[in-house]
Amino acid sequence: MTTTASAVAFETITLERNSEHVATLTLNRPKVLNALNAQLLGELRAGLEQLENDSRVRAIIITGTGDRAFAAGADIAELNAIPDALGGARKARSGQGLTLYVERMRTPVIMAVNGFALGGGCELAMAGDIRIASDNAKFGQPEVNLGLMPGFGGSQRSTRLVGRGMAMFLCLSGDTIDAQMALQIGLVDRVVPQAELLDAAQKLAQTIASKAPLAVAATKRAINNGAHLAIADALELEALEFGALVTTDDFREGTSAFLEKRKPNWTGK
Repeated sequence: MTTTASAVAFETITLERNSEHVATLTLNRPKVLNALNAQLLGELRAGLEQLENDSRVRAIIITGTGDRAFAAGADIAELNAIPDALGGARKARSGQGLTLYVERMRTPVIMAVNGFALGGGCELAMAGDIRIASDNAKFGQPEVNLGLMPGFGGSQRSTRLVGRGMAMFLCLSGDTIDAQMALQIGLVDRVVPQAELLDAAQKLAQTIASKAPLAVAATKRAINNGAHLAIADALELEALEFGALVTTDDFREGTSAFLEKRKPNWTGK
């Protein structure tokens, strides 16, 4: 990856570099609880691409402005204006494209979920590599209440994360669950007090950013790409990723630093 010096001006998100290696993207439509309209989705994709193409960035946090919402769903006015089935499928594929991009990035993405994560907001959170929720967070797939179903990957990622039965419950009932229930079923990985959410996400991001970047990227690929393979195929994928890392400068640096009892200096090569 090469470092880019270009910057993009955003209206519905903010991009902040917390340190040399960690950045935060914040959904910023607080008057509508950070609802995911087309502009926000496009700007979020552009922000992610900007960070993905910057070799200095080794971990990304996504969160929402304020304490009330991560993202309370898709923009209902935009949904209501969809003219036909073709337009509906196009809208779904747009959201799916963003969530797939998050999964396929080399850079780990931590979702710091504050408040409501409903519909598209829950689907965006599920695409992250790690999810930390504040204790006031609420999750749900309420699309059935609008005569719809999840369209940004919710019916599929929920099945993979929490199992078929719980996915059916969330997507068919439209019920909202709290952070502790989300933790219990595996929808999130950690729950912290609301006031500590961003600090917890930042601490985790810094920890990940301190590791060998090529090893982190390979680990993310192996987990995501191997999750749906037969175990023998997944193990072969792991072996190939492991073998490729042995050829890197970072591997030599990491093992040498361990033997010499010093801190490694990662170059990402």
